[in-house]
Amino acid sequence: MKTISRIKQYLFISFLGIMTFGCIDNDPEIEELPSAAVAFTYEVIDDVYQLDYYVGATIQFKSLSALKGECVWDFGDGSEPVTGEVVTHKFATDGTYQVKLTVAGLKFNRQPILIKDIVPIMSIDSIDGGICEVLSTPVSISVELPNPENLTEEYLWVFPQGTTDENGNPVSTSTSRDPGKVKFSHVGSQTVRLQVKLAGRQLEEGRVNVQVAYNQDMPTLYYAVKGGNIMALKLVSNKPVGMNIYPFDMGISSGKHPLNIVYSEPSLYILDCGQQFTYVDDAAGILGDGRITVMSKDGSKVETMLSNVGGAAFNDPFYGYIEGSNLYFSNRNTGISKIGLNERNKVFSTTEFPWYVQNATLGYYNNGWSYGSMNACFTKINGTWYWCKTYNGTGIFRFTDGDILPAAITGGHPAPSAGVALSGMNPKSLVWDSKNQFIYFTVYDTGYEGLYRCTLTQFNDIGGTKSNLTQYKLTTTNNKSVTPITETGKGEGSTGEFIGISQLAIDEATGDVYFGLRSANPSEVKSGLMRYNKATNKIEHVIEGVEIYGVAVNNTKSKLF
Repeated sequence: MKTISRIKQYLFISFLGIMTFGCIDNDPEIEELPSAAVAFTYEVIDDVYQLDYYVGATIQFKSLSALKGECVWDFGDGSEPVTGEVVTHKFATDGTYQVKLTVAGLKFNRQPILIKDIVPIMSIDSIDGGICEVLSTPVSISVELPNPENLTEEYLWVFPQGTTDENGNPVSTSTSRDPGKVKFSHVGSQTVRLQVKLAGRQLEEGRVNVQVAYNQDMPTLYYAVKGGNIMALKLVSNKPVGMNIYPFDMGISSGKHPLNIVYSEPSLYILDCGQQFTYVDDAAGILGDGRITVMSKDGSKVETMLSNVGGAAFNDPFYGYIEGSNLYFSNRNTGISKIGLNERNKVFSTTEFPWYVQNATLGYYNNGWSYGSMNACFTKINGTWYWCKTYNGTGIFRFTDGDILPAAITGGHPAPSAGVALSGMNPKSLVWDSKNQFIYFTVYDTGYEGLYRCTLTQFNDIGGTKSNLTQYKLTTTNNKSVTPITETGKGEGSTGEFIGISQLAIDEATGDVYFGLRSANPSEVKSGLMRYNKATNKIEHVIEGVEIYGVAVNNTKSKLF
């Protein structure tokens, strides 16, 4: 009897479930969609700033709908809807709003409108002679302030240290709309700031950089800041007391990993190997994202020279060297190609840009040199190529154009007669001082990390014995070595690929050598822009605390760029 009772209960519950859920309306909900029969346009109708949609601007909305009937406008900012075929509205705060027009209560359409907050628009007035020269050139800065509602305006100009008026009196701030002409006592990008209140409401701060030139012709150093912009610095050796030499912000992005930048009048060539600068499994050959960018020396023009975006990651451009009318550039794994300095908007392919030299077209290949990292500097000294290699056979491999084989080899072959320098060591960067006949180079072998200088004869005598390096090491004024990061996880890269000192650049006039240091021992030597000062025979900081990839010197002297 219990079994029959339970069956009856089960059937009753099932019947209730069928009755309950069977009554649910399972028809899909019809989504209300915008209608093409409803359309509208809008524009600013204030007397000024008619092309800009600012907070407080009077904006006219006009229905262009084919459907006729009452027009109801919802401006998406929480205000009450209004009616009419033509209406006006002011937005009180910045943002993107969805404006909705409904006609005859039947159909609607939406459009987004971007409302910008009011910010002071600052500009440098025309300068006599074209450049602002330190201490002497008066500069005036104009401001344009969108103020469609004619609200009360309050100004506070904030000038960089060392600013004076035309008569030489110190100026730090001004509360006038027009602060008058000012002069600057320091070289570099001098940032003038402007704080404005409208009816007591603080607006976003306005800024303008005044590029202040030196008062004598000097070389210019360019450097690529990690996660920042290309910077320029005048190389002034005997600046007046009290004058500071600050860098110029060129306003051009450094890129992701601009390991090398090279200069040839009148342009800077930025070799950015992209995000994938270490090993990446790119079987499809599509993960490349490197490019070579050309920047005019004053930053006014930027062009793409060569792109490898979407190509094989191993073909991204890493390091470069300019000779004559060609830029030679190496990839990570295979070799060096070349491109004419005047080429623009090219896409890399080995067909259009065949290898000038591959690792497998030199006699070293499979004779101490095999596949692997090529992401280290190369240059040419007295007609001989010097190519640093930091993995699978390390050292500086030297060869002439005549040593390059016509086809890749698969077995041993007599090595070029120039031989291997620093055999078994890990050289990362090098530069040749042709005027003083010195070679500068860096290595990151444990216990020998740092910067070295010697003659070519001494360089050859080092051989493969690391202890022979010691006498040529350069140190700071407190006798500390510039030790780059070589510990995985603390810097960028891995074995054979560390980015500690990625490039050296020489000021031909003084013999000074510049480089960016990612320090392994910041308590001893901080990271920053470094200089080997030939006059003192010591390494010193130029700028502390900045992380730098490539460096290049424009030896053509000028006051600005």
